[in-house]
Amino acid sequence: MKILIVEDELDIVNATCSFLKKGDFICEYATSFFDAEDKIITYNYDIVILDINLPDGNGLDLLKIIKKQNSKTGVLVLSAKDSLDDKLKGLDLGADDYITKPFHLAELNSRVNSLLRRQKFEGGHTIKFNEIEINPNDRWVKVHSKPVELTKKEFYLLLYFITNKDRVLTKESIAEHLWGDSIDMVDNFDFIYTHMRNLRKKLKKLGAEDYMQTIYGLGYKFGE
Repeated sequence: MKILIVEDELDIVNATCSFLKKGDFICEYATSFFDAEDKIITYNYDIVILDINLPDGNGLDLLKIIKKQNSKTGVLVLSAKDSLDDKLKGLDLGADDYITKPFHLAELNSRVNSLLRRQKFEGGHTIKFNEIEINPNDRWVKVHSKPVELTKKEFYLLLYFITNKDRVLTKESIAEHLWGDSIDMVDNFDFIYTHMRNLRKKLKKLGAEDYMQTIYGLGYKFGE
């Protein structure tokens, strides 16, 4: 899962990124309105952790851009202790939750995971697609109730496909989501095919149908 942290205080950015990466999140960050706007328009994120008090702009305006670009992106607003009006405005504009600064990283992590369950997993702890079941928190996959041994990248590739089922995903979007935004600097994305092949082989070995389709000239799609 990929997160963008929009915050101008580098100490908070570094601490938050380090903590969330321990949970296998891909973390990107922006320390200004300008940089955040560029990232939001260019890339897709599962969650944006958004400070609404930025030195060069209002985070609430970024919230409008986020919801216009991708309404399914979860937004967790960072607010000052006494800014009730900003919290209410953020929620009215589509923010999903807020947390008051200063905050404990463990609480932030819990709110992020809760938001992901609501946004991606319909509030549950596991995702089921026919014979395939995934537990994102404990990071296991089962096919016909039998465990599948996957690498970390294979697991998150499958999770990305299932949470975007029936959508065509380009190689670029898959690479950015699993390796971070800087991956768009590589010459080609042929390495994705290797992960796709290995994942498909492991799932089929336990009797799963082949749901991963190649869409010529566009990318891949997961679905029946």
